[in-house]
Amino acid sequence: MAGEPQFDRTDLRLLAEIQQHGRATNAELAARVNLSPSACLRRVQRLESEGVIAGYGARLEPRRIGLGLQAFVRVQLEKHDQHAIGVFADSVVEWDEVVACHALTGDMDYLLHIYVRDLEHFSSFLLDKLLNAAGVADVNSSFVLRTVKDFRALPLSQLE
Repeated sequence: MAGEPQFDRTDLRLLAEIQQHGRATNAELAARVNLSPSACLRRVQRLESEGVIAGYGARLEPRRIGLGLQAFVRVQLEKHDQHAIGVFADSVVEWDEVVACHALTGDMDYLLHIYVRDLEHFSSFLLDKLLNAAGVADVNSSFVLRTVKDFRALPLSQLE
């Protein structure tokens, strides 16, 4: 596809290091990928300007900050016209409880990833926000019992 960035092995190693060690200094990154600090900085700046590196941030432990319940909620809309989809999407963007929302193929239209304090908070979210949202026909909720894998880094080995 035209306009897509091209990556060499060093770019992929650099991206892997940044995903694993986002707080590493430029000198540390350069040493890990066998580049000079100036060459490393130029590559990182290029990857940032191309939008490959979308941003930086800390990963928080949800339970340690009081968000002890995690749920996945599948949502089906009544209508699928552009207006109905836009109204629902606008609502989702405003809900702090929703950390991710994906449009799906299949029998449900959206998958919401939700973090809340507890079941009471989830109930309030569901009854006061989600079920009151215009155009929602059906929801189906699943609560996370245990997380087996939660590694947010992208699988760069597939690009080599």
